[in-house]
Amino acid sequence: MKIALVSPYDYAYPGGVNNHIASLEEHFTRMGHEVKIIAPSSKPKNAGQNENAIVIGKPVPIRASGSVVRAPISPMLMFSDRIKKMLELEKFDVVHIHEPMMPALAVSVLHHAEGMVIVGTFHATRSNSFGYTIWKPLLRRWMNKLDGKIAVSKAAMEFISRYFPGDYEIIPNGIDLQHFTDKAPPVEKYRDGKLNILFVGRLEKRKGFKYLLGAYERVKREFPQCRLIVVSPHSRLSKKYENIAARRNLKDVVFAGYVSFDDLPGYYNTADIFCSPATGWESFGMVLMEAMATGKPVVASDIPGYAGLISHGVEGLLVKPQDEKALASALMSLLRDKAMRERMGEKGKLKAKDYSWDVVARKVMEYYEKLLQSRTGVVNKEIASASQGSSHPGAAS
Repeated sequence: MKIALVSPYDYAYPGGVNNHIASLEEHFTRMGHEVKIIAPSSKPKNAGQNENAIVIGKPVPIRASGSVVRAPISPMLMFSDRIKKMLELEKFDVVHIHEPMMPALAVSVLHHAEGMVIVGTFHATRSNSFGYTIWKPLLRRWMNKLDGKIAVSKAAMEFISRYFPGDYEIIPNGIDLQHFTDKAPPVEKYRDGKLNILFVGRLEKRKGFKYLLGAYERVKREFPQCRLIVVSPHSRLSKKYENIAARRNLKDVVFAGYVSFDDLPGYYNTADIFCSPATGWESFGMVLMEAMATGKPVVASDIPGYAGLISHGVEGLLVKPQDEKALASALMSLLRDKAMRERMGEKGKLKAKDYSWDVVARKVMEYYEKLLQSRTGVVNKEIASASQGSSHPGAAS
């Protein structure tokens, strides 16, 4: 099978959607399929190092949903012959577009794609969408071109269904269980007897870090032998929170800055508790899954994207969003009870196995096959055979 995986976001910047696509490419290739990634890039020369990448469009930073996304917005992509000619030349069996309503590359590929199975995956969730409301009549025309629709979670499905009702297959994000493992060596300088609370993520308003900082102030009074480790790229906001911690005379708050993907499992294994106090707009909670895969109990906000992943009292504790007192109480209950931490950590590792990329990639491939069969009435035997060969030595299943 020949597959196109389309990203609307800058290929030069790793992120949730691009990491998702890269993992699908790796596993589909291992199954024996031919895969191309179509994406914009601010560093096209670097993208050229991947022979499977087709770079189209120059992304620009756009502030949206409390974050910054990098995507091309030029409407000229819609009228460019390049995308149409590329699709005609490549002759894909399946074109899988992630965030298919995102301007301009994703929508442009959807506009030009003809004669192939077209799949869209919806990753996001928000309280509402001004763009979907305004452009719904136009976007519905493109939505109708999708042969199949995937949402990464129930929260993502409920959000997109509000504007475009229909049948959605829920296939979650996956996790690399060979990388995120409790066997990764911890960061030794933080293994000094103090109990470590870990936060991983950008310090944007919607990530709710200010509530964790307030909760930690309460916790520190009860448990002097604890530490808060913050893994987040240095930025204006991180400097702001460093200043707040200094003004409040908060001890043992460590702003570790950017941590590479290779080193990240070590930070999870340094933690005794992982905490994510996001206020909303989280469709899945990849950091929760990473923590669970490394055997760490989780304290997180009780928001739809997180509640679909964490069962309260099983893999962790869910608390009311934006409630410092409730957050502090949950953290202290785990700090007091080592047996509870270990029990929840083991439950998290067990659940993470259901989200391994081997499992997720097979589910996506089976969905492709179902769509191809409904269109042609038959599934190519070579395709079916390739999808059965998705496992590899040492892979988690």
